[in-house]
Parts: sequence; structure tokens; C-alpha cells
Amino acid sequence: MMTIDSLTHSAIELLKNLIQTPSFSSEEDATALLLEQWFQSFDIPYNRHQNNVWATNKTFDDSKLTLLLNSHHDTVKPNSGYTKNPFDAHIEDGKLYGLGSNDAGGCLVSLLAAFTYFYHKESLAYNLVFVGSAEEESSGSNGLNSMLSIIPKIDVAIVGEPTQMHLAIAEKGLVVFDINVFGTPSHAAHPNSDNVLYNTIPIMQWIQNYEFEKTSDTLGKVKMTLTQINAGQQHNAVPAKLSMVVDVRVNDCYSNQEVVDIIKEQLPNAEVSPRSTNLNSSSIPKNHPLVVAGTALGRKTYGSPTLSDQAVLSCPSLKLGPGDSTRSHTADEFIYVHEIEEGIAIYIQILKNINI
Repeated sequence: MMTIDSLTHSAIELLKNLIQTPSFSSEEDATALLLEQWFQSFDIPYNRHQNNVWATNKTFDDSKLTLLLNSHHDTVKPNSGYTKNPFDAHIEDGKLYGLGSNDAGGCLVSLLAAFTYFYHKESLAYNLVFVGSAEEESSGSNGLNSMLSIIPKIDVAIVGEPTQMHLAIAEKGLVVFDINVFGTPSHAAHPNSDNVLYNTIPIMQWIQNYEFEKTSDTLGKVKMTLTQINAGQQHNAVPAKLSMVVDVRVNDCYSNQEVVDIIKEQLPNAEVSPRSTNLNSSSIPKNHPLVVAGTALGRKTYGSPTLSDQAVLSCPSLKLGPGDSTRSHTADEFIYVHEIEEGIAIYIQILKNINI
């Protein structure tokens, strides 16, 4: 008999197997097979597109609205601070250790367990689509974005990322800028009133001090951060060009293109190039039935500064999952076993209570 307890046990075992199977972005072949094996074990028909694995509930009905359950099975590469084997899934003091355990393996297996719980239900007022997606960490072209023309049309989504099972009802977008500043190259011993490094100082000060006018109730201010600088090759030569990289986290008061236009207008003496404007902010109304079902269980709402696959969705979406975002991409990553147990129970309760 398929109970929540048995599903939870199976989900934790799956997470251990996922941790033990390297799945860096664009290299998720083996973990995709593990997701396939889950569906096979529960006799659920599924589909695979590249390294994305997806399925719909048994009683899918085109006349109903469709809810997407999505999380990713790729990981970043382990950093040099690890003291434990990142691929050794083991439990110590209630913590399940391993690369991808928190980001976002715990979310993935919890959503998969919830989907499996509801797969056979005939009384659902909506459809369910599950997608275990690839290339989230690299914002690659073969991830969830590649699935939107393949899966049924989505009306609302839960994206599984570690939120301590609170409701991230808005998420900042991202634009990365390459900015080039130019000057006159010269020998360091000679006068030069057009030294590119000095020309860059007011630009860096503007990046540090500028405040975008609109502040979001849920996401706060637009956050602009200078993250990389590169110029010069030797001590006695003034270079002709300085290059910098600026990371801009965009709130839901602006489109990414609006931010691009503002920065270009404010920095006329620099060459400003956005790498992409596709990763826009996302949100869902506080009175949406999905949010209401979560807050009725005592879950809090907040705005998230971190990016997820929500950025590629055009429908209302909610970020929600077990684990803690501050553990993501850290050495000796872990998730508490009780967080997975709680996550599965809350996902199921929300899906039971939602009134679409």
C-alpha cells in the first residue's frame, strides 16, 4: 500500500542514490535514469527529453487548469572547502550529507513523492505535471526552458528550491553586464590625463551608490554589485581598456530591459553589454489559491533574492521546498531528514487544500 510514510522512505533512498551519482549541469544522464527508475517502480508512464524527465497525473483532463511541480537534478561542482566526500550520501545526527542534498535534491524527491501520491487520484480539481529538470545551475538551454513547448500548457507552478517550506511569492531577476571603459595607453613614466583606471573610478562609484527609484514590497530594492575587474598586464604600462562585470538583481517593479536602458543612459562613457535579458523577476499574487493554501498551514510569505527556474516561466509561480537556501553551494552540504519528511507532508497538504 502506498502511504505517505512509505513514499517518504522511498524518497530519502532516492536522494541518497542521486547524491552518489555525479550530475553536474549538462552531465545529468545518470540521475535522469534514476528518475526514470522511480516512475518504473510505481508503474507511472513518463517521458524524457534530453536529461529532463516528466509525467502527468493519470486522469489528466485538458478542460482543467494545470499545476507544474518542478525541481532540478543537476548540481554545481563541489568547492575546495569540502571535508567530507561530496558523493558519499550518509546520515549523521539527523543530517543527510552530500552534494545536491539541499540544492535541490531534497525538494526534487519531495515533489516527486507528492506527485506520486496524487497520481491516481480521480477527484483532483486540476492537472499535475512533474518535471525533473536539467541545467538549472548553469541556466542552460536544455533545462526547463526547453520543456515549455513540450509539456502541456502550465497555469501555475511550484518550483522546488530550499525555502524552509515557506512561500517565496516573488523572486528577483538577473542581468549580468560586461562593461568596458577606454582610455589612452601610455608608459607609466609619462603624463596621461586619459588613464583608463582613473576614468573608471566615477563609474565604479556610480555602481556602488546608485539606487533605482522603485522599491518592491516583497523584493525590496534592485541590487547592483561589481563582481569582477580586469585591466593591465605589466606595472609600467597604462592599459587602453578596463573590463568589469556587474551583477544586477532586478525586483518586480522593473523589467530586465528597463534596467538595461537605465544603466546605458547613466553610463554614456562606457560600453555596456548585457549578457542576457531572459532571466526576469517572477511573482504570484498573495490571494492566489496556491498561496492561500500555504498560508492556511501557517507558512510565511517572503521575497527571494536568489534565482531559480521560475525565471523561465511566464505563469504565476511559487518557490517552495525543504532545506535552507544559505546551505546551497556550501562545503559539506546537507539537509535534515526531518525537513524532507515535513516537506512531503506540507506539499501534500497544500495540494489537497488548493481551490483552483
